[in-house]
Order: sequence, then structure tokens, then C-alpha cells
Amino acid sequence: MTSVLDRPQGRHTGAAPRRRLVVVGNGMAGARAVEEILARGGADQFTITMFGDEPYGNYNRIMLSHVLSGEESDADIFLNALPWYRENSITLHAGVRVDRIDKFTKHVFSNDGRVTPYDTLIIATGSRSHMPPMDGLYTPGGSVKHGVFGFRTIDDTRRMVQHAQQEHHRRAVVIGGGLLGLEAAYGLKSHGIEVEVVHSGGHLMNAQMGPDGGAVLRRSVEALGIRVHTSSRTTAVLGTDRVSGVSFRDREDIACDMVVVAAGIRPNVDVAVLSGLPVERAIVVDDRLRVQDEDDIYAVGECVQHRGEVYGLVAPLWEQAVVLANHVTGADTSSAYLGSRTATKLKVAGVDVASIGLHGPELDTDEHIVFSEPSRGIFKSIVVRDNKMVGATLLGDSRKVAYLTQAYDRGLPLPEERIALMFDVGGPGEEVGVAELDDGAQVCNCNGVSKKALVDAVKGGCTTVSGAMDATRAGKGCGSCKLLVKQVVEWAADGAVEEDPAASYYVPGIPLDKPALMAAIRKLGLRSVSQVFTALAPGSAEDAKSKMGLASLLKMMLADRYIDERDARFINDRVHANIQRDGTFSVVPQMKGGVTSVQQLRRIADVAEKHNVPLIKLTGGQRIDLLGIPKEDLPQVWADLDMPSGFAYGKSFRTVKTCVGKDFCRYGTGDSTKLGIEIEARFQGIESPAKLKLAVSGCPRNCAESLVKDVGVVAVEGGRWELYVGGAAGAHIRKGDLLATVDDPEVVKLLAGRFMQYYREQANWLERTYSFVPRVGIEHLRAVIVEDSEGVAAQLDAAMQASVDSYVDPWSERDDPLTPGQFRTSLPLTVLPQVPVR
Repeated sequence: MTSVLDRPQGRHTGAAPRRRLVVVGNGMAGARAVEEILARGGADQFTITMFGDEPYGNYNRIMLSHVLSGEESDADIFLNALPWYRENSITLHAGVRVDRIDKFTKHVFSNDGRVTPYDTLIIATGSRSHMPPMDGLYTPGGSVKHGVFGFRTIDDTRRMVQHAQQEHHRRAVVIGGGLLGLEAAYGLKSHGIEVEVVHSGGHLMNAQMGPDGGAVLRRSVEALGIRVHTSSRTTAVLGTDRVSGVSFRDREDIACDMVVVAAGIRPNVDVAVLSGLPVERAIVVDDRLRVQDEDDIYAVGECVQHRGEVYGLVAPLWEQAVVLANHVTGADTSSAYLGSRTATKLKVAGVDVASIGLHGPELDTDEHIVFSEPSRGIFKSIVVRDNKMVGATLLGDSRKVAYLTQAYDRGLPLPEERIALMFDVGGPGEEVGVAELDDGAQVCNCNGVSKKALVDAVKGGCTTVSGAMDATRAGKGCGSCKLLVKQVVEWAADGAVEEDPAASYYVPGIPLDKPALMAAIRKLGLRSVSQVFTALAPGSAEDAKSKMGLASLLKMMLADRYIDERDARFINDRVHANIQRDGTFSVVPQMKGGVTSVQQLRRIADVAEKHNVPLIKLTGGQRIDLLGIPKEDLPQVWADLDMPSGFAYGKSFRTVKTCVGKDFCRYGTGDSTKLGIEIEARFQGIESPAKLKLAVSGCPRNCAESLVKDVGVVAVEGGRWELYVGGAAGAHIRKGDLLATVDDPEVVKLLAGRFMQYYREQANWLERTYSFVPRVGIEHLRAVIVEDSEGVAAQLDAAMQASVDSYVDPWSERDDPLTPGQFRTSLPLTVLPQVPVR
């Protein structure tokens, strides 16, 4: 495919003819070099022609794993889409490969028959996936076997997604346990694929960390349900025309229907070799990024060898592009590239990873400070030599990375208490570290954004953090630098950062806060998610990250008038069960108040036996969880149980935990069991901005832990009931605030429902009550809910009653699926973002 964007000729006004600049390669290095050249007035010096193998603009390869997992779309990762080239008077030959360079006549020969002259040439051919020597990678016809993938391009990623979503493809082997391999495994896992990583090294990511850090990382990766095999060398891919498994030198075969090869990269140097340019491990360049012995040919990026080093990280690429642009444009002919000190901060398979310099001590006199907490996935290793930091590895907690990078780059004296290098204990805090960062220090490795670039963006008028991110691309890669970006922007603005308007949006795809969004929905009579996008975000693509929040809001507002669209739901809500790491589902039938019967227990046991349920688990909400149910078996499991859904999967009212109460307990003062069952029966399954967990305790001994629930009820002396709201006992711990003390259990149900409705109408998407209550204030909540100070109590009660009246057990869809493929695994699942746990 060839796509030529012709250059408009009206921009050049100078008398001297512009020189012809040809760039071979349109990846991150080539495009970045051109950006730097344009920033130095290159548009007035050159006519620019670029060649790229792929039929696209320039995109961020680091983000391919996010496309694979469904967190981002293809369009989200483009750095320069096709219109950018036209806007900057660049002729792009997309989907065209350069075969040969004639350095004597200064012409470039491409595979479409074109011969293009140049005055200055830049080679930025990048690298390709390394296919290690093993049998069976290719069919007898020479093509890559069906089911074998590299992981280097958008097209690679699209093919992997398509393959993973087919019903009969259930197991994948990723060859390579480095950064790329772990990201591929993480992405495939999100499609419900069983994934195993095979790594020839002794530990994961051995190029970035030592064995101790690798062991902690392995534990974190395996906790995701990904099996890891280290010190294992793959010898063959099995299968005739398509993959059926892989063989190893020293272990049993693994059956699979998909193989992803992520065993490193190799520089693309074929065109340089054929053209007689100096090539060793890669194209040899000097400190100006000029190809050795050539006056008018430069090279940049992963295809380059400089002082014997070949770099496979993006940060050196950005540094090289600056020096190259200075020389090509003449902006600074004294500029020199002297090599890069390896320091990188990334998010790998959801884990923050920072690697700086040495992985461990090399001399007997080296100090080695280590902190390891494997159960939390945290590992920190720092190497000190002559009171200077020469290496660091951080896993799971990279808050000190700014200070450590600065200490490494500048050779700063270190605190005598070495523990301060890892924790803010008498050492430089985050703000101090940000203030002392060099202007040239990399803040965003993925997009090569320095501290100075962010500061300049703020001085240039960016008044919000998101504005500075949009202007510089900082934080638009793996996301691990967002905290540091925010700190730099706030420091540069001297604290005068405006509130980001988008921060108030209820969902990111609709530019309205919650009150305005609800008002617009009512005014326009909108009844579905697609109608909301059409009316309130015209011309924009429907944002997948917004759909779940909109669906929940509409159902809360409209009850039975809501039009349910299946693509607006996360997989849990589409099949009414909680997806597990291995792609199976968890089924939790309702047991109101934690009370069951002989008949229910016998039925659950029979179902577990009939369907070979691998794990039966008592939950914290006093119910029984059946884990490991395949998607296609869900309707039959529900039919055999003949019990209502327990709603253990959605952002909704979930359960009411109760104690024994006054009938059996010696200390009971109130019938907590009866009240808990009545509350759960009334409010079962109502939609909510986040999950709701309740409890009722029969006395102040609080055996049902009511004080740390979203809504908690405690019976006290005199037949009275205390009602608490905003408690938490998970990742966050908070004692609930006392909303009211009442005499009548009916009033408890009334006030509990009124509070939940107010929360449903006022809270942000995914905001738990433990954040909502202190934000709004318990005094305000008492005034509105108990005293009716705003005159809305009747409206709240009526709205809650409408939701209660529209309740339908979702498991009834077993008999009448809303779509033909609702419970089939043969249809690809719409990939929606995983809702964060709060």
C-alpha cells in the first residue's frame, strides 16, 4: 500500500533553494528527529520526504500492549496521524520500503520503483522482533505458521486480538520474559486466554534487574494467573499448518494454539549493509549521529551503534534526535551525543518498574541496600559506590524515582542513613526532588518529555495538568510518570494550577458534571447510552471508558424506562457473574442476611457436584461462592440452583451481613437478622456509582461489623437503632458516621434507602461512600436525609421506590437471553476497561 501526502509549496519564501532531506523510517525515532528539525526552523531549510514500511502515521509502540489489552484503541496511540505530515509540508510515502541507497549519486531506491534524490539522509529503520532459532516457526511454504506472532506493530497487535477472541483459541505461550513478553502476556490474559511465559534466562526481566527483583516480579506476575517458566529454552513450535504446542530442551511440551515470540529485538540494518555503509552490531555513527565516514548520512534510534552500544529503550532515542537535529539544521554544531545512562521507569503487566544503572554490586566495596516485601510485590535495591548511587531497582513502589534518578545523573552526595534513599525518612521528599531536577531530566520516558518541556508548557499558558500533558505528551504513555508530571507542573506554576475542567466530568467522554448531565438527560428524554453520546457528544466516537458509568446512571434515573444496550456493559454485567483470572466465572446466589436452609445447602452441593465446581468458598458477606464456572455453563448452573442472583459482580447493592440477633444471642437487643433480611429484600441489586455493602448488628458488640460498612445498623438499649454511613474495612479503613438514632425498624429502612438514593444521585462514578460522606459532610447529610432541609425527601423516596419496583432478577435471562451470543464463548467480547477496585 502506498499513501503519498503531497507537500503544499506555498510556505517557503526564502530566495535560496531548500535542500532535500530524506528520512528512511517513519517510526518513533524518524518522526521524532523530524519534529526536532522542524522545531529548529527545518521547514525553511529542507523539503522533507519520509518513507515508512507501515501504511500509517507515526505511533507509540510502547502503547501496543494497551491496545492488546483493550485499554486503548488504535487511534489513541498515534503520535502523528497522517494529516500532521501534510500540515508540516512533509511528503510521506507510507507503506513503502527503501531497498537501497546509492551514497555516491545520493539517491534512494524504494520498492515501488521510485528513485528519490537527497542532499541529507537520515536512516531510522528501527528494529524487528528477533525470531530465535527453533524448528517449526514456518510452514513448508516459508510463511510464518498460523498462530505464531511477533509483537512489534499495530498489525501484529490486531492479528493477536483477532486470534485470541476466537472460541477455539484458549491457550497461549509467550516466548520471552522481558518487558515485551510480560506486556504481551498481560494483554492476552485480559481476553480470557490461559497464558504461560517461557524465558531462557534465570529470572524475569534480567536485562533490567537482578535475580532477587526478578523473583518478586515473578510472584506478582503469577498472582495475575500467568504461569512462568524460567531457565527454559524453546526448541520447536509444534503443529503442521497451525500451532499445537511448543517443545523444550529440558522439560515437557506445552500444548497451545498461540505462540507470541518476544525474545528481544534486532536492528534493521539490511538496507545499510546492501548500500555499503559501516555496520557492526548496528549502523556505526559518531557523536554527531553521522554515519561513520559519510558526510551527509545520519542515523538514529534502535538501528544505531554508538561507541559500541546499541540501545533498545526510548530515552536514548530522544537524546539522539536532539543532537542529530542540531547538526542537520546547524542550530548547534558543538552538540554531541556521548551515550545514554540507562534509566527507565515503566509499568510492566500493571506493576511499576524503575531500573537505573547497575542491578547489583560488582565490587567488594560496593554497598547494597535492599528492601523486599514480596507479599505486596515491593522490592527496592540500591547500589552505592564511593558514596555515589550507581544503580537502583524499584518494583511496586517508585515514589522515590525522581530523587534517585537525580542522584544517579548528577552524582549527588547521599544521606548517611541509607534508608532515606528508599523512604522519606529524614531524606529528600518528593517536592524537594522535583525542585532539584535538572531541566533536561526525563520526566516521561515513553514520549521523551523533559522537566524543561513541562515548565515551558506552563510558562506558555498551560494552566492545568491535563493541558500540560496534552501540549507535551507527558503521561500519555504507560502512565507511570503521571504523579511526577503533576508535581512538576504544580512546582512550575508555583501552586497556581487551575482545576482541570475534565476532572469534574462524571465520565470522561461527556463534558458535563453529574448534575448537568442528569439535567440534560431529563430535558432531552434520553434513554440509552448511545442516545447520550449522540446528543451530548456529537461527532465524537463513543468512549468505551464512559459506557459503564452512563449505563449505571441511566438505570438509576429511569428504572424500567431505561433502554439496555449490551455493549454498554462490562463483561460481569453482561453475563451477571464475576469474571476470574482464568476467564471462568464466579457464581454467588443470594442468601438474604446470610441466612440459609437445608434445602438451599443441599441444592448448592448438588449443583457443585453436577458441574464439577473446582472451588466452593464462603464469602465475607456470609454467602457461598462457586468459582470456576465456564461462561457457557452459567445459565444451566443458575437454573439448577433456582436461587436469585447475589449481585457479587456489579457496582450495585450487594449484601447485608447480620449477626444472630436477639432470638439466640444472650446479648442481643434487636432482631438484626429479620431487619437485615428485609433491607436486602427491598434494595436487592439497585444500581449504584460503586458497590454497596451493608450490615445489621443486634447489639453494640457489633459482631456484624456494622461500623465499617457503607450503611451499618446497630441495635442499642431501649429498642433503638443507630444508623451509620460511610464506613470501610478494605484497602481503606474508616469508621462510619452516625446519621441518626431511631426507634422504629421501618424508619431505619426509610432512612437507609433515602441515604442510598442521595448517594446514587450525588456521588461521582466509582466514588465509594467512605469518600462521599466526608466530602459532603455528615451534618449536611443529616440535614437533607433526616430533617429534609432541602425538601427533597419525598423525591428521594419515590425515586428509590421506582428502582425497587423495576427489579428483575438478572439470572432470569437464562431462559431468554437478550442476545444470541450472551452466554457463548464463540463471540468476541467487547473489551471494556477493568473497573478499579476502591
